[in-house]
Amino acid sequence: MTDQHPIEVALENQLMSQGVYVTTFETSDDEYDRLEYEVVYDTASVTPHEVGTVVRTVLKLADERDDWEAGGLEVVSCSTDGDRRGTWRVEPQWIQGLNETISESGFSQLVLDTISHDSGGN
Repeated sequence: MTDQHPIEVALENQLMSQGVYVTTFETSDDEYDRLEYEVVYDTASVTPHEVGTVVRTVLKLADERDDWEAGGLEVVSCSTDGDRRGTWRVEPQWIQGLNETISESGFSQLVLDTISHDSGGN
């Protein structure tokens, strides 16, 4: 479809209403796209809820679009003050195997297991 927003704009628009503000989204020709976002949550580290929100949105967009396919994702989560809260990732093979060789709950657990909590600061 030619009337679609670029993927980074579509992702930003869909996540903003859920309290996740995209600060950087870079697509790549290699295995991983890079996402950095801020959250309005008053927690010092990454939460399973925000990870689920982002992953569901990314997978939904990939499903809806012909011009972009979800691959691996490297993610940095920050507070609105710019403090790094943590990182997490999605491996490309997990997305490829979702619902074929990996169940939804197995996929979720793989992603949640990658969360690395930062102790604050930049």
